Amino acid sequence: MKLGVIGAGNMGTAIIKGYIASGADPETILAVGHNAARTAAFAEETGIGICEDIPSLVQQSDIVMAAVKPKDMAGALAEAAPHLGEEKILVSIAAGLTLADLKGMTDGKKKIIRVMPNTPAMVNEGMSALCREGGVSDEDFAQVMKIFEGIGKAEEVPEKLMDAVVGVSGSSPAFVYMFIEALADGAVLEGMPRASAMRFAAQTVLGSAKMVLETGQHPGELKDAVCSPAGTTIEGVYALEESGFRHAVIRAVKSAAEKSKTM
Repeated sequence: MKLGVIGAGNMGTAIIKGYIASGADPETILAVGHNAARTAAFAEETGIGICEDIPSLVQQSDIVMAAVKPKDMAGALAEAAPHLGEEKILVSIAAGLTLADLKGMTDGKKKIIRVMPNTPAMVNEGMSALCREGGVSDEDFAQVMKIFEGIGKAEEVPEKLMDAVVGVSGSSPAFVYMFIEALADGAVLEGMPRASAMRFAAQTVLGSAKMVLETGQHPGELKDAVCSPAGTTIEGVYALEESGFRHAVIRAVKSAAEKSKTM
């Protein structure tokens, strides 16, 4: 199936690169972007095709992915809608826009999939949540799922959980970056050079996440395994708990989710 991507920004290009890395033929991918020079350079780099406008891209595609900001979605879909037809699959990665919103923007289009990816997709370590309109078949859904599995991990969720997804994975890379920066700052405070501190902090977060995913153990169990009685780690855990660390993280996820509901 031919994939057409509306929007050649950071997320659009990350998805395309991941899809190609997973084995997709670049000649089956088209893109259109508002920055013509940047889009042309990306096409030269990857071997994909480019289109001059949205209608021509939609007409040539089986899966149409709208990778534009929520504020730009209505305008993009107004151009796309007359050419979508019944068989084409529309995919949106815009936060806050529901399936009902997207259906309303496309004159009742029934083959719609809503996706919430995150920025680690740019290094093929993304986490994407997908939900679908009732007109999307299992076969169609599998085709789209394959695209997002090419940029990390992907999972189908009920649409009612999409706001929670925004909090736990869509927005949370920023929280993790803050944590990495704070870890590095602590090491710098103890005399470590900044570049080394950043590597130590980032690799530790990467390795810890991999331990959770690959061992299947609860994070609390993995934490306990590092905490020797009267040792350095439990002293650090005590300091975090005293500062309300977990409460702050939970509040951050909830705040992001609540904001998503009002967008």
